Amino acid sequence: MTALFEGVGIALTSLRAHKMRAALTILGVAIGVTVVMVIGALISGFNKGISDMLGSLGPKTFWVGRYWGGQDEDPEDPDPWRRRPPVTIAEARRLEELPTIAFVVVDENTLADINFEGHTLSAINVRGRDADWPMIEGGHIHPGRSFSHLEDAANSHVAVVNTKLAESLFGQRDPVARRIKIGGLPYDVVGVYDPPPRLFGDGDRPEVMIPHGTFTKDLPYFPGWMDMFVVPQDSVSVDRAIDDVTMAMREKRGLRPGQKNNFDAITQDVYVQAINSFTLVARVLMIVLSMVGLLVGGIGVVAIMMISVTERTREIGVRKALGATRREILWQFLVEAATLTLVGGIIGLAVGWLVSLVLASATPVPSYVPVGSVVLALVLAAFTGLLFGILPARKAARLDPVEALRYE
Repeated sequence: MTALFEGVGIALTSLRAHKMRAALTILGVAIGVTVVMVIGALISGFNKGISDMLGSLGPKTFWVGRYWGGQDEDPEDPDPWRRRPPVTIAEARRLEELPTIAFVVVDENTLADINFEGHTLSAINVRGRDADWPMIEGGHIHPGRSFSHLEDAANSHVAVVNTKLAESLFGQRDPVARRIKIGGLPYDVVGVYDPPPRLFGDGDRPEVMIPHGTFTKDLPYFPGWMDMFVVPQDSVSVDRAIDDVTMAMREKRGLRPGQKNNFDAITQDVYVQAINSFTLVARVLMIVLSMVGLLVGGIGVVAIMMISVTERTREIGVRKALGATRREILWQFLVEAATLTLVGGIIGLAVGWLVSLVLASATPVPSYVPVGSVVLALVLAAFTGLLFGILPARKAARLDPVEALRYE
């Protein structure tokens, strides 16, 4: 421990005595650690956002739709979705009849102008959904409520606005029981939806939910892209539910054995795999960029420590004459090198943390610094010093004490 503290003290003294020289060494390490911190924060934030989004749907909820993409790509047919028929309400009702399925939520959306007492908001996202939609969305509705199954079946003109839209339209007034116009038609607001945090801040955009039947009857929209979110019974596994849904959809569409499915049924695992493929590229980029920075810092460590060995040749000779072993000299210079890079790592850590805070607060990109990134950054910084400090440390340890004492 004495040798450790002594090496750290000598390294810090060298930093103060040769500020410019040390700064060039620290800069490369700091850049490498900053890259690790920032990209690590972005990846962690992105993964957390995906986990939160999927968690709000429920662990067993899966998606059924016309075309998800990324599967069975045919280079001769760049638009396979054109061959596929759209998902229909009749298919959704058929899936709801399956004993393994708890309920199905259909979802379509369009853009429309919303007006309240002469105040108009243009191109607001309007979603047509089943009455069960709050059960897969997370968040909560307060004040008010969602529309009921009876209102859904009757194509009632009722709406649930999210908090962003409520603030924009009503200010401090209570939105419940207010009458708004969506696409020129009157709707009664029955509730305010407070969504959970969404990836890239999607929950912060104005949005309104209305019954699906009302949506298709009253509003212009692009047909053919209705989504279905299918929720299995609690006692049923996802695999069994997907098998039943696939068989029901194939039967409904008259597909013969051997014909490919003309729809997609996607579990949350597929989403996670797609995200992991994306973040793998970011991780590789993080490693490459951080290695470049650490390599620059490591070369600087070799140069500075070589100069330090030359400047302290006589000191090394005195220490050897007084009984210091090669191992002790080697250890001292390795500790000095690791201290130099560790200081650079701490600086890079602080900069990376600040950049992550700025990204999280000033942009919709989710980012937070996980403990693992902090530990990894500091370990990499210290390891760089140890690795690149070996050569100068060995040179110091092998100096002949007599020759070292004669050095001027």
